[in-house]
Amino acid sequence: MKKRIKRQLKEDEFVSTINKIFNFAKKRWKELTAVGVVVFIVGLVILGARVIKVQKTGKQSDLLGKIIEVSSELKDNPGKVEELEKLAGSGKFTRLAYIKLAVYWNEKGEMDKALELLAKLSPSRKDLFYYQAQDLMAQIYIEQGNYDKAIDIYKKIEEENPKEYALDVVLFKMAQAHEGKGELREALALYNRVKDEFSQTYYGYDASKKVEKLESKK
Repeated sequence: MKKRIKRQLKEDEFVSTINKIFNFAKKRWKELTAVGVVVFIVGLVILGARVIKVQKTGKQSDLLGKIIEVSSELKDNPGKVEELEKLAGSGKFTRLAYIKLAVYWNEKGEMDKALELLAKLSPSRKDLFYYQAQDLMAQIYIEQGNYDKAIDIYKKIEEENPKEYALDVVLFKMAQAHEGKGELREALALYNRVKDEFSQTYYGYDASKKVEKLESKK
């Protein structure tokens, strides 16, 4: 008897709740309809934005593939330089074309031209491409004997310590700049740091060899 009464009470409560929702919806139908339209439109906008983003990413990926393809043909076909120049730009992936062109001209001995191209990568977007450009720029300065500029670049990267670029690479190359400048104490300190902090990496191994070499000169 008690169970039946409880069940009846629950059923009445359920029916009452449904009726309240129905009555509320009936009274507020216009408002709810307007809200529904707004929600629907917002949903369409979000969906459209996602579709555009996917399409844009696809186009960028195709462009990246094209840049890599053209740059790989530069060595055997210098005529591809003009095509690569047309692909270069300020976009996320098109900046890679500037780096590839800079590598090409640096190998040709046109260091100033390479530096000019690398300077086109703005610091407003500090990603892998930006730090690759900075690293290459520093390496060119080292080749030119302009060690102070190279050291300044590597020090700045070290301070920023970006997740996009390995610190052992930066420290090792900064050590090379000091070594080239004849500042063996500074070079040795950096080589030791790379050796101790990055012992399992390629540069950690090379740094240990550098330490042995510089220690023997003392």
